[in-house]
Amino acid sequence: MNKELTEEEMRQALFGNPQISPRVSLPSLTEVEADIIAAPISRAVKKKPAKTFTPRLLVTLRVSNEFEGKTYEILHEADTLSTLLAEQEATKAARRKYRYVEVVSVKSM
Repeated sequence: MNKELTEEEMRQALFGNPQISPRVSLPSLTEVEADIIAAPISRAVKKKPAKTFTPRLLVTLRVSNEFEGKTYEILHEADTLSTLLAEQEATKAARRKYRYVEVVSVKSM
């Protein structure tokens, strides 16, 4: 067996026979210039970013303004994957209106 291979034989062994693509003719410069000149100048249109999936957690809170009084359940949607951050955000938002806040549950939406 021949242990000394030429560079061409190694390339052929690794990559196989190369497929030669047909030549593509390029338009002449005058055609390109004519297309550029003839094209009207349009204003740049701002593309809106695609709506991507945002992770959301649904936090259920039990709130009240009276100690051991009538309580209400409120829901808060947090745009995060962290349950701790979602709890803190919901509690902070509920404290603006209510004095007593208790976290009941945190669920993924």
